[in-house]
Amino acid sequence: MSVAGLKKQFYKASQMVSEKVGGAEGTKLDDDFRDLERKVDVTSKAVVEVVSKTSEYLQPNPASRAKLSMLNTMSKIRGQVKNPGYPQAEGLLGECMAKYGRELGEETNFGGALVDVGEAMKRLAEVKDSLDIDVKQNFIDPLQTLCDKDLREIQHHLKKLEGRRLDYDYKKKRQGKIPDEEVRQALEKFHESKEVAENSMYNLLETDIEQVSQLSSLVGSQLQYHRQAVQVLEELSDKLRDRVNEAQSRPRREYTPKPKPIFDFGDNNHSNGGYPTSMAPLPSRNSEPPFPFTKLSFRKPGLSPEQPSCKALYDFEPENEGELGFREGDIITLTNQIDENWYEGMLNGQSGFFPLNYVEVLIPLPH
Repeated sequence: MSVAGLKKQFYKASQMVSEKVGGAEGTKLDDDFRDLERKVDVTSKAVVEVVSKTSEYLQPNPASRAKLSMLNTMSKIRGQVKNPGYPQAEGLLGECMAKYGRELGEETNFGGALVDVGEAMKRLAEVKDSLDIDVKQNFIDPLQTLCDKDLREIQHHLKKLEGRRLDYDYKKKRQGKIPDEEVRQALEKFHESKEVAENSMYNLLETDIEQVSQLSSLVGSQLQYHRQAVQVLEELSDKLRDRVNEAQSRPRREYTPKPKPIFDFGDNNHSNGGYPTSMAPLPSRNSEPPFPFTKLSFRKPGLSPEQPSCKALYDFEPENEGELGFREGDIITLTNQIDENWYEGMLNGQSGFFPLNYVEVLIPLPH
């Protein structure tokens, strides 16, 4: 920094101390300017808060938002262009219903109904995905651009204005010690910064039609989402009504038990309570056990004792790119702990992320 720059910083700092500590009064800005500044400040706070609350509206579950944030961060680290989307609750419920409906059998009334509702729920998830995309593109992104560009530029102008005001006030109080030309130049720069800041705030507030249009886009996206959701649910309601009517009109079938098998008890002196030894043979006292219990080893195969590892307590089906799927009882090699909720590990040559509460740690990661 040049000598002139250092002097200017000293002037501004001295004037600020005089005002904050000594109670000195600086140059007052007019009421119209202060009103513009107040409205821009409110606009800035509103944009930041609305963007945050809109994200919560699209995905109310904070755990899902944290999970998505972690996955997006890992996607950027790995250089992946496409980031995973929100795990819609409707889609997860639909997958669950469709899975058990097929296991039960679509030919059964309940199984078929589960599949119908599951497929409808997955359609609702697709509709919700469309809502997320529309709201992000037409509402969140424009507001974020406003915050990152226009509002940040205004803050820059206001900060520069405050610095020039302090510089001018310092020199004005020391007229005679500081050349009049320097005081005049400081006043010109102060008025120049005030004009630039005032114009930028005025232009922002006068073009608020853009923000109103973005709000209109948000409502339009919501309206389209609810129309499509109503259509899906009405079709599903008609299907379920038909199933109920068909089930009620179908004659009830009486259950006919199968005939019980007849056993020949034979001699009552059998040691197994009367059943023939051919049906329930008892092992002799000299027979060997089916496997040598004394030779069992509880060491996990393929892992050295020092290898950090964990055991799966439940099945984990990956829902997003980068997650590691496994089955209950699988032994997973631990490679890293991402945060308080997620591990990174390897299984069968595959690497990925999985939640802590799905596993039991056998050998912890080194601290």
